[in-house]
Amino acid sequence: MEIPTVNLKTILLVHWLLTCWGCLVAWLPSAYAWSNFTVLAMGVWAVAQRDSVDAIIMFLVGMMITFVTDIIDFGIYYPVGEMLFTGWQRDSFRFSVGMAILSLILKPLSCFCAYQMYRERGGDYAVNFDLETSVDSHITCDSAESLAHHVRHY
Repeated sequence: MEIPTVNLKTILLVHWLLTCWGCLVAWLPSAYAWSNFTVLAMGVWAVAQRDSVDAIIMFLVGMMITFVTDIIDFGIYYPVGEMLFTGWQRDSFRFSVGMAILSLILKPLSCFCAYQMYRERGGDYAVNFDLETSVDSHITCDSAESLAHHVRHY
């Protein structure tokens, strides 16, 4: 089964529009807008440098982080906003909430597409934190090497 390719510019445009609409009514903290627009700026960087693995992985990680923080923000601030806005403001609040939730729903799909782009640009299939390469991790406290190592460096 062939996975259809989605243009990164399309992903950025959709999330930018939904984030703008999600911020129409001030029911979320300013950190919501700052975090989402910062991640979108990383996406612009990934568009500008088409071969950069760093740009696309920063965008991908940022999208995953904002996915979690958006859920937390919605859980905390939705009840407050529901009590705060009445009358004609209630309709604007509901529209803003709907667009923010739609952006949240689309983020996993956007992350999947960004991961495909990461692989296309030559990124590793799995993130590898190679913690065993440091000098201190190969030396145990009880060995003679450990004593010699500490004598040489102190």
